[in-house]
Amino acid sequence: MNDKYLSVTAITRYLKAKFETDANLRLVFLKGEISNIKYHTTGHIYFSIKDENSKINAIMFSSSAKKLLFKPIDGSKVLVTGRISIYEATGGYQIYVDEMIEDGIGNLYIAFEKLKQDLSKEGLFDQKYKKQIPKIPNRIGVVTAPTGAAIKDILSTIKRRYPICEVILFPSLVQGDGAKDDIVRNIKKAEEYNLDTLIVGRGGGSIEDLWPFNEECVARAIFDCKVPVISAVGHEIDFTIADYVADMRAPTPTGAAEMAVPNITDLINNINNLKIRLNEAINSRINYQKLYLDGIKGSYAIKNPLIMFENKKQKLDILLDNLNKLLIKKYENSKQKLELLKKDYILNNPKILYKEKANKLSNLIEKLELINPLGVLKRGYSLTYQDNKVISSVKNIKKDSNILIKLYDGSIETKVIDIKK
Repeated sequence: MNDKYLSVTAITRYLKAKFETDANLRLVFLKGEISNIKYHTTGHIYFSIKDENSKINAIMFSSSAKKLLFKPIDGSKVLVTGRISIYEATGGYQIYVDEMIEDGIGNLYIAFEKLKQDLSKEGLFDQKYKKQIPKIPNRIGVVTAPTGAAIKDILSTIKRRYPICEVILFPSLVQGDGAKDDIVRNIKKAEEYNLDTLIVGRGGGSIEDLWPFNEECVARAIFDCKVPVISAVGHEIDFTIADYVADMRAPTPTGAAEMAVPNITDLINNINNLKIRLNEAINSRINYQKLYLDGIKGSYAIKNPLIMFENKKQKLDILLDNLNKLLIKKYENSKQKLELLKKDYILNNPKILYKEKANKLSNLIEKLELINPLGVLKRGYSLTYQDNKVISSVKNIKKDSNILIKLYDGSIETKVIDIKK
């Protein structure tokens, strides 16, 4: 009769199997508030997730907890992903959490980090693209809200430090819907006003309030801006994407104004110091030139100019004497060469030169006669041709062939009857 009763273990295992085979419970997305959180020495995290009406126990094993980008505490608003199952020891159902992010702020933080990494890889934060902020600007633009502490601090700081600088305000939305597009529009508009520097920013606020300055379109507008940009968003501890991409980051709007303009008092002091140094340099130069002039005035040549003239005249006489000596020497050398030519044997006996040339010509003619083939024929020899080629051996003559015998005073054509070797 007791066979129909199940043990607690059996029914718990049955229910656990039902939970684990239910597709809807294998992947569950929950949101709520953390309570009763405990960090175990093993690295596991035990806690509960609750809303206004209900609560569920949760566990996040150390392998998943290592991936958290924040430290959950009691009261944290979270979004979790996991599976629902039953813990047999207590029979209670719980969620096994695989991922957890902060609700609201947590999502913004993740989006911030992702965009920061993407733009950094693309090179938008590289120092090589940063433009220099002019030290002595004539005109500064400010993209911010037309009311509030930020614009007041910027204007008062510039007026106090460098009142001769012109400031142009480009009133813009700096939070809420439409702020990012308005900021981009005003940055592009500011490029048309021949600015030396552009300040882009706003006063402090929550991360949601500052979020327009974390938008990609704002970051790219700042990067593409031809005017050097100083970012001035929030307080010193606040960092936005605009701060990373701008040419210079200021901790506050007041700090941005101080970076954008010099202190006129310091400039006046520097100018006065330069005036003093310039006067000292001019006086030093004048004194040096006076000493130099006094030295010239007291020189022997100035006091006795005729002496200098006499020295030059004496030097000229010496040069003229040397020139005459050179001319005379050149004349004597040429005269000697002419006398030698006059005494030359050939010039005095030109027939001898003609006779030598005639002898050389006769010798050349004799040599030519020796190698002239007609001269050989003249001595009783002859040349035999067959087919217009000279025959040097009977081996080259064929029977019944026609041959030509050339003598000194004519030729004989004949036919070969017989060949004797």
